[in-house]
Amino acid sequence: MENPSDRKYTNEHEWCKPEGNHVVVGITDYAQHSLTDIVFIELPKIGQKLEKGKPMCSVESVKSVSDVFAPVSGEVVEVNPEVEKSPELLNRDPFGKGWIAKLKIDSIEELESLMDSKQYTAFTEGKEKKE
Repeated sequence: MENPSDRKYTNEHEWCKPEGNHVVVGITDYAQHSLTDIVFIELPKIGQKLEKGKPMCSVESVKSVSDVFAPVSGEVVEVNPEVEKSPELLNRDPFGKGWIAKLKIDSIEELESLMDSKQYTAFTEGKEKKE
């Protein structure tokens, strides 16, 4: 799966899609593939203040429990109840119906500091060669 060019990416394999002064956040295809079958997600709370690089929520797969980190600092304004009911959406449609939360961002500079799709693709291809 290609990494959509309308998003920014972290080296922890989260994506965020800008929408005005908000961003939609999810995990990348690379992340869901590494985790294998996701069976549970603990969503962040609406109104929760998040700090860039700190845990935002956690996902549980048949393989492990992993933190999902906030790609930018901001406040949670919406969560996706569909992934709570059907966590497999994170595997089936990580860039679409498998989004996790929407954040009101604190700093546009934090968003601009993230990788674009070409940089993230090069980053993940480099990781695969090392493994």
